[in-house]
Amino acid sequence: MKKSNLLLVSIFTSLALLSGCSQNNTVDSTSTEVKSNEASTQISKYQEMKGEQLDKIEEDNKKKEDYLVIDVRSEEEYKEGHVKHAINIPLDDADKRISEINDYKDKNVVTICNTGKKSSEMAKKLVEAGFKNVWNAQGVKDFEYTTITKVATILPEEFKEKAASGNYTIIDARDEKDYNDGHMKDAIHTSVDTIDEDIKDLPKEKPFLTYCYSGNKSWTVADKLSKEGHEVYNAWDGTKEYDGYELIK
Repeated sequence: MKKSNLLLVSIFTSLALLSGCSQNNTVDSTSTEVKSNEASTQISKYQEMKGEQLDKIEEDNKKKEDYLVIDVRSEEEYKEGHVKHAINIPLDDADKRISEINDYKDKNVVTICNTGKKSSEMAKKLVEAGFKNVWNAQGVKDFEYTTITKVATILPEEFKEKAASGNYTIIDARDEKDYNDGHMKDAIHTSVDTIDEDIKDLPKEKPFLTYCYSGNKSWTVADKLSKEGHEVYNAWDGTKEYDGYELIK
């Protein structure tokens, strides 16, 4: 009898231990699932930005360096007028083009459209792709931006591709001494101080590409050309920010 009792006690003890282990595993699994859900909630977050704030950023030549603005409307809408320094990546092309801006994952990125709806979808995609600081700006139909322009802003790789095609007139808006030390092939020199005089002599048969040190002086030149009715693309990253431009004498 004693052996039978001992055997029964041993069986009940083993079952209790197994039950305890099973309960512990269930708790751990639930805890992991909760943490996973929390992480999922965290990854979908982005911030909203008022139009006044974005206007101030884009009007400040230093502050704008810290923000990459993406207009997610169609190319046609973008060409009709967009916020100063904004590049164009239509929402419909987002999945195949987000890789183009992987180098900007640590920068502040702002999305914008007409009403904030499409740009919020882009903001979510960016956060899910690993971008750390993402804002969705007030739409151009909901706020009267003072920085609306027709000057297209493009990133360095696209700028180089267009420059190499031979289908554009390239303008170097840096200081003359730096132009003489090295400039992009076939680039013509002008500056913010001389563009009003030089503009009448510039070849007008092709669209323009403009660049400088950081995109600010060249944007001023580009804006004057755009207001004359010309198609202009300005480099967002200048020669001080991007070392991939090939400069020759």
